[in-house]
Amino acid sequence: MMQFLWRYIDELVGKGLSIDVVAELFFYAALSMVPLALPLSILLASLMTFGDLGEHIELTALKSAGISLTTIMKPLAILITLVAIGAFFFQNNVLPQSQVKMWTLLFSMRQTSPTLDIPEGAVYSQIPGYNIFVKRNDKERDMLYNLLIYDVSRSTLYPRIVTADSGSLSMTEDKRHLVLKLYKGAWYEQMSGANGVKGLSSDMYRRETFHDKEILIPYDANFTRMDDEAMRSQYVGKNITELQQSIDSISCKVDSAATLILEHIRRQPICGVQQERVVINDGKSTVEPVKEVKLDKPVDINELLKSLSESEQQHLINQAIMRSTTQMQDMQFQGYTINDDNYIMRRHEIELLKKFTLSLACLIFFFIGAPLGAIVRKGGLGMPVVISVILFIIYYIIDNMGYKLARDGRWVVWQGIWLSSAVLLPLGIFLTKKAVNDSAVFNPDVWLNFLRRFTGLHQTRKLAAKEVIINEVETAEALTRINQLRTSCQQFLDTYPSRQGYIEYWQQGMNKATVKALAEQVDSVVDYLSNSRDQMVLNKAMDYPVIRQLLTYYPCQNKNIGTVLAALFPIGLPVWLVGMRHQQNLKRDVRLTIKTCDQLVAIFNGEYNREMEYNDTIIKTND
Repeated sequence: MMQFLWRYIDELVGKGLSIDVVAELFFYAALSMVPLALPLSILLASLMTFGDLGEHIELTALKSAGISLTTIMKPLAILITLVAIGAFFFQNNVLPQSQVKMWTLLFSMRQTSPTLDIPEGAVYSQIPGYNIFVKRNDKERDMLYNLLIYDVSRSTLYPRIVTADSGSLSMTEDKRHLVLKLYKGAWYEQMSGANGVKGLSSDMYRRETFHDKEILIPYDANFTRMDDEAMRSQYVGKNITELQQSIDSISCKVDSAATLILEHIRRQPICGVQQERVVINDGKSTVEPVKEVKLDKPVDINELLKSLSESEQQHLINQAIMRSTTQMQDMQFQGYTINDDNYIMRRHEIELLKKFTLSLACLIFFFIGAPLGAIVRKGGLGMPVVISVILFIIYYIIDNMGYKLARDGRWVVWQGIWLSSAVLLPLGIFLTKKAVNDSAVFNPDVWLNFLRRFTGLHQTRKLAAKEVIINEVETAEALTRINQLRTSCQQFLDTYPSRQGYIEYWQQGMNKATVKALAEQVDSVVDYLSNSRDQMVLNKAMDYPVIRQLLTYYPCQNKNIGTVLAALFPIGLPVWLVGMRHQQNLKRDVRLTIKTCDQLVAIFNGEYNREMEYNDTIIKTND
């Protein structure tokens, strides 16, 4: 509403409009903004509702009772469907009438004359045909002092000039004329035909001095409402039936115009030879094509031109240029007419499709806001407002871009109008699916782990002593698991003793199952040792590195596809270099795992001492 106000502020301010007229304009403008406000309100309301349910653990309670999220959303989905149906009828029946009323009022306001407020020390030109300069304006007495008036109502070349010591300005009761009362002044006028006096020389002047004088100036200050019929014929004032009829009529008009242009082009003579001729038989005229003239030998145009004189050649060339220019301009003019008709038809098609886009936008924003609120679990006006505004700005930008592409004919109309729905519909389906399956879409740890798989970021372990331990750590079981882990790590190092070559890396890489099994075995040992009451065991268990499962360990498990990727040498080379760096880091982590296993075995056997701790620190520093 504020954007609408500042956009049309010039048509509203200074016109003396009554408050009921301005309120009526804003009411119709508010109705025209429903297609923008309704989807945003549904998005915000669904976000706040389900965010509040999630924040107060009510969604968890409902799910624990066996009620799925789809069952929870079902009543609101039915309600939004009814709202979407109502939005369709609003777009088809109410909005066209409000648009007609709004634009009729706005155009009527533009034609309304502004209220008189003559400033001091400036030329006032809001009165048609008069320019008034006032040195001082006494608003308490309603008097004007030191006036200079230029009357250009008849001609700007021969103005009437009036000066006065003082004066007052008032309006007649019907508000159709201004009464200008002047005191102690002079009237200067050039006596010429331009001022309505014929037969006088243009160098003759007329001067009149007066004590008091009244000048009656035509000035209609009334607000006159235009007829609505002018706007009802525009595309904004039509419903679906009327839009379809207009599109059909415009389409027929464009097709007939194109057919006439094509027939006109076909009938144009080629090199002076007519393509068709009129034959009259028994008083009836028929159009028949001219039979093709067969030549014994080709005609040499250059030889024909050379046989003419220079003046005849120049005349012939100028005549050809003139004819071609005339035909080109004629075709361009007819093309402009067809382009205008196509533009009007596109506007009608856009308005027709907009009757349906609002209803679909309501449904899409509900299935975006409700699952998103269930995932974010934040109610109130904080996070939901931020998310709603961001999503709606994206929707508005895409929708406006598609609208302009369709309006200018760069895209097919239905592609541009449905662009925003086509972009946001997959987002709604994705969020609904994730919310129903309780997927951690906005869990930072999930995205961080996903990022680590590509970048190889290092990850550390953190263990703390447990207050209550159910399964105590047994020394024999711990030593068995640790030794098994050490054996697996040594087998892995024996399997990959050296750096892989370029072809070997792309065709084989490291075995994915082996790396995954090794990582799970390390995690299993750490989980078992986390139940220990010995702080030294806990501290040493944290030294186990996290065996990451990066994609660069095994870029391709299919040998044939790997061979193809290896052939892309300029692209595959940097990937191979990164993979070698990550594989080297993996082997370092495996060696560190073996060292940690040896130290834990020494701790459980009571053979661990400070010297081993010092040597372990040196090994870590070197690694």
